[in-house]
Amino acid sequence: MDFKLKDETIAIRDLIKEFAVKKIEPIAARIDREDQFPVEIFREMGRLGMLGLTIPEEYGGAGLDYLTEGVAMEEISYYSGSFGLSYGAHNNLVADNISRNAGKEQKEKYLPGLVSGEKMGSLCLTEPGAGSDALGGMRTTYESKGDGYEINGSKTFITNAPLADVFLVYAKNGKSYSAFILERGDGVETPKKIRKFGMRGSPTGEVSFKNIRVGKERIIKGEGQAKSIIYNGLNAERAVLAFGPLGIARRALDEALNYSNQREQFGKKIGEFELIQEKLAYMFTRLEAARLLAYKAAFLAKEKVSDPSFAAASIMLASETATSITKDALQIFGGYGYSEEYPLERYLRDAILYEIGAGTTEVRKIVIAKALLKN
Repeated sequence: MDFKLKDETIAIRDLIKEFAVKKIEPIAARIDREDQFPVEIFREMGRLGMLGLTIPEEYGGAGLDYLTEGVAMEEISYYSGSFGLSYGAHNNLVADNISRNAGKEQKEKYLPGLVSGEKMGSLCLTEPGAGSDALGGMRTTYESKGDGYEINGSKTFITNAPLADVFLVYAKNGKSYSAFILERGDGVETPKKIRKFGMRGSPTGEVSFKNIRVGKERIIKGEGQAKSIIYNGLNAERAVLAFGPLGIARRALDEALNYSNQREQFGKKIGEFELIQEKLAYMFTRLEAARLLAYKAAFLAKEKVSDPSFAAASIMLASETATSITKDALQIFGGYGYSEEYPLERYLRDAILYEIGAGTTEVRKIVIAKALLKN
């Protein structure tokens, strides 16, 4: 087994790190405090080739693998968890989804703008009455109307919705579920931005479709294909998003190590106390174990392995690990960690989202168990 990253992956990681240190790190606290996403920085990343890493070169992308995209997401999330979340949702949930499933004309129309950062993408699946039961509880509908379709309904907890230009929308007609590419100019409305406990700055909101009329060229793969689109992409989505909490956890561990080497109590550095050392040892071990599993899941997603157990396990372990590590880091900081003077409370608030969003921890456990029993 070769644990060394490919040269192109290392190059992307270093490029994004340099960019994040200069552009994202200085405003990370402000992004959280003001709950505002820095759109111009996002667009600049597109101009520099940091978006659409898995998109084929013919559409402006880099044509790289999911591990590279995951490593990039970890690096961004190290400096801002909320920016990393929006980055992953745009790149993987929308751009990569279109790249995997859309027709050639659809790719030619939408991918270049998403890759360049000119357009921001948003995946619309979750609804007010349907969280984990996304398909069974779906109420957004579509009907054939002349030479196209009419879409009605609403979505909620949609990442990037308030700022998005391109919406990948799931709707149903009876027992038929289909996926559509909609544009804000079609009449898509985003009536409410949702204020959140964490991941502030990553815009989340409601999306409304009222008699939206689009042509047949907007449906992906044809009618009734939404289930296959969703399930065929879950491995890649879970594998890539697992790197978000890894970035947050790594930052929290680094902060805890630095603080343990500086803070003095009872006449010595707190890093000399065995209980602090125990925390640090477990934090490091859990982080590295979660990263190795994430690497394996990303590799298997590239190979298009149908078994969902590794992808679900990777994001489950990464998210639980991030919550655990950020909590321990905050504990090491003591009262300072609980204050807004230090960023530990932000890391913890951001980390918790990954146990809820993109599929809850409970659902991931069910997915893993069913796959194990089936195999």
